[in-house]
Amino acid sequence: MTKHVMILATDGFEQSELLKPKANLENAGIETTVVSLESGEIKGWDQDDWGKSVKVDKTVDDVSDCAEYDALLIPGGQINPDLLRANDRAVAIVREFNDAGKPIAAICHAPWMLIEAGIVEGKTATCYTSIRTDLKNAGAKVVDQEVATDGNLITSRNPDDIPAFSKALIEALGVKVDDRQLESA
Repeated sequence: MTKHVMILATDGFEQSELLKPKANLENAGIETTVVSLESGEIKGWDQDDWGKSVKVDKTVDDVSDCAEYDALLIPGGQINPDLLRANDRAVAIVREFNDAGKPIAAICHAPWMLIEAGIVEGKTATCYTSIRTDLKNAGAKVVDQEVATDGNLITSRNPDDIPAFSKALIEALGVKVDDRQLESA
């Protein structure tokens, strides 16, 4: 049975942190659906300027429940999770995945969504350096490593960690992956 991952993102997502994991998932035979705050397209942030646009498949309001998805992927970028965490439905989606015990993969600044959803207390996690204090203040045990997995939560620090991040999510879905097939930043 094909696995299906929801990618929760909006304008300002770190381009490599959405496009590369998405490609890695799809190359492993996993379906992806981009869910955002509004329909149409969302625009990525590529290092220091606006990047490519990505088609939105559904809005957060179109998602009545998360049962049709096997996991959640939240790309980082400073803008993306900051906008998402201000949306009640986006935060509720994170909680629904957590309540169902499904894998939630958050990279870079995306652990802000895990903090907003109130699901990091007592968990080991990693993130971009500038939000480590936020993660610690939310009760997480913060580590500095390319990927941290604690229960259903998978976190990574930055684009350099994309291969390990992707591999952890793919394996959490019970799919085998060849490291040589993983795209990096």
